[in-house]
Amino acid sequence: QVQLVESGGGLVQPGGSLRLSCATSGFNLDYSAIGWFRQAPGKDREGVSCISSSGVNTNYADSVKGRFTISRDNAKNTVYLQMNSLKPEDTAVYYCAVGPGGECSVYFDYWGQGTQVTVSS
Repeated sequence: QVQLVESGGGLVQPGGSLRLSCATSGFNLDYSAIGWFRQAPGKDREGVSCISSSGVNTNYADSVKGRFTISRDNAKNTVYLQMNSLKPEDTAVYYCAVGPGGECSVYFDYWGQGTQVTVSS
């Protein structure tokens, strides 16, 4: 019954901001790294960001570094992705996923349904 539910997507103009939320249940978020991924139509899924279980370690794709910020509130079982200075190329379905351990890795076991982000004028 592991569940991850993304929300917060929508239509925004270039330069605007959105905050995505990943609400989790069915596992102990305290011990789990969470990653954000995105996939545009006809494109491969790409990693966007990841945060360790403690929140101390984070990483970002070069394309979003300096614009996106990942954070977590374990008490609320929620991970966030703050997206600023959005560009049209950020348009994609955004997914969150949980890894098997507390540190970010290439392996993610469970995925949410995704939330659409569209950046357009």
